[in-house]
This record gives sequence, structure tokens and C-alpha cells, in this order.
Amino acid sequence: MGMEASVNVLGGRLESCSMQPRTGYFRDGSCNTCAEDSGQHTVCVITTAEFLAWSKYVGNDLTTPRPEFHFDGLREGDRWCLCASRFLEAHEEGCAPPVVLEATHRRTLDIVPMPVLRLYRVLWPH
Repeated sequence: MGMEASVNVLGGRLESCSMQPRTGYFRDGSCNTCAEDSGQHTVCVITTAEFLAWSKYVGNDLTTPRPEFHFDGLREGDRWCLCASRFLEAHEEGCAPPVVLEATHRRTLDIVPMPVLRLYRVLWPH
């Protein structure tokens, strides 16, 4: 399983998304990806109550703790590496959460156009 280059959608170094909760396909805190990441967990979002409720409604419950996967459940304000296709679906449904472009992997652009990502951009504190 070879990790792809850690480059963000802006062409710079991919920033960490979250270590608390630990996120990413590799659970390394970044939205890194590889060929085996069929869900393409590449969009660093800041969860909102509206998005979490919508996600649960469409069958992806991100709020319920799953101890068997060392997952405490997400709360509003958590940063999380979201699947690019799920983000696009949330956008189309009008409930996409804010995005941290500096921590969003460039492979996201295979699915989500940059103008759509920019609609949800939040400034990343360094």
C-alpha cells in the first residue's frame, strides 16, 4: 500500500487535519490517500451539526461511538477527513461543512471541482 505524495489542493505541503480525533485513511491525522483508499478520504472538513445529522440520515452515522474501531464519534467542530464523493453529495444537498484547503489532499480534485471547494473554505490557523 503506497501512500501518494502529501500535496494539498493548493499545490503546497499537505497540513495535518486532526489528531484529536485521529483522522485519515491511515489514521495519521492527515487526509493522505493511496490506491486502496476506495472511499478517497481526502477532504479535511470541520463538522457542523447540520452535516452530522444529514450524514446519519443518509446512512453514514459519524456521531455514534464505535469502541471496536477506537472511534469516539464526532461532534460539531471536529476536524475530519471526509470522503470526496460524500462531500460532493453534501454540497449538492446544501449541507456541506467548511473545508480546510491546506489539509485537503490534491486527489480530491478528481471528484470535487476547486470552485466548489472554495465555496466552503475556512482559513487555517498556523
